[in-house]
Amino acid sequence: MQTRRKPKTENRKPSFIRIGTRGSALALAQAGLIQKALQDRYPDIPVELVIIKTTGDKLKDVPLAQVGGKGLFIKEIEEALLAGEVNLAVHSLKDMPAEIPADLMLGAVPVREDCRDAFLSHRYNSLSEIPPGGRVGTGSLRRRVQLLHLRPDIEVVPLRGNVDTRLRKMAEQGLDGLILAAAGLKRLGLGHLPKAYLSETEMLPAVGQGALALEVRVDDGAMREAIAFMDDPPTRIATTAERAFLRRLEGGCMVPVAARGQVEGDRLTCTALISDLEGKILIKDTLQGSLDEAASLGTRLADILLNRGGREILSQIYGRPF
Repeated sequence: MQTRRKPKTENRKPSFIRIGTRGSALALAQAGLIQKALQDRYPDIPVELVIIKTTGDKLKDVPLAQVGGKGLFIKEIEEALLAGEVNLAVHSLKDMPAEIPADLMLGAVPVREDCRDAFLSHRYNSLSEIPPGGRVGTGSLRRRVQLLHLRPDIEVVPLRGNVDTRLRKMAEQGLDGLILAAAGLKRLGLGHLPKAYLSETEMLPAVGQGALALEVRVDDGAMREAIAFMDDPPTRIATTAERAFLRRLEGGCMVPVAARGQVEGDRLTCTALISDLEGKILIKDTLQGSLDEAASLGTRLADILLNRGGREILSQIYGRPF
């Protein structure tokens, strides 16, 4: 009896690669890194960038915590991916909601860049040097609550925009400092700007901070295989724990949470926190486990924080029992 041969879709290279990306300088720099890696690997395959404007790009002057919702910087890119207008999307992993559409997947998570937060200032060399009553800018609720917990004597000023815009606003508004992601500065060639980097004891990073997410369609085996060489197992394992933590808390930009996974040898360590909106109550803990239990470790860590008071905090933020 003749058997039917399965099509070898998994081994076929894509005939072209169209990368969906936001149009900000940082997004283009990040997508450019992936574009170059693909061009170097597959010199015979055309690789182009397709700029897509997202909801988050349109709401430039509104604090993200007020906008609410999830996926503000990726929704339109995912729609283009599902429609076949692009066959690869490059995101900052920290912008991705914990839940991904069923027909899409993270095809690769490349090596993580520095995930710390950076302190910039025209006046001071560190956050601790700022006198009481000083003013520090950030557009992140996560940074805001940790700043207030660390320095309840300073004022945190809402600040959004690209790096150049925030630097300009810092000068125009006479701010004493600014907090930005180290990874973004380094990818833009601005690693010389920070006066100091905040330790994870001072400020725990956002879930996925410093990592990129290469998103593809589940049914696009050729594209999945083409980008597989960029996947970094330690980064994927660490961020899997972080994202499982976020998923358990139903978190987005309106929830002050943070998490940092680290792989050392055959062990995974994850530290995470939940805070109230004013940084007065900050619940933090650390768990260790094996590399193959990343998702369950992140979920267990979330449950620990929920049982220590996080449930009450989230119930108040969400306006419903959690």
